[in-house]
Amino acid sequence: MTATWCDRCGAARADGDHTACAAARELEPPRYCPDCRRRMKVQVLPTGWTASCVEHGVSSPR
Repeated sequence: MTATWCDRCGAARADGDHTACAAARELEPPRYCPDCRRRMKVQVLPTGWTASCVEHGVSSPR
């Protein structure tokens, strides 16, 4: 399944240019669920991060 929403700004991927979002995501965790656009709970640790969506569960760095 292709992500419908930008996981950084929450806007639809089809709307506008998300080049800046992709560049920022190299250094920071996602803020929005790419499947449902819900704001995720993000925990940043010195060893990495986790982000969890109420609907779709936990994601971690790939």
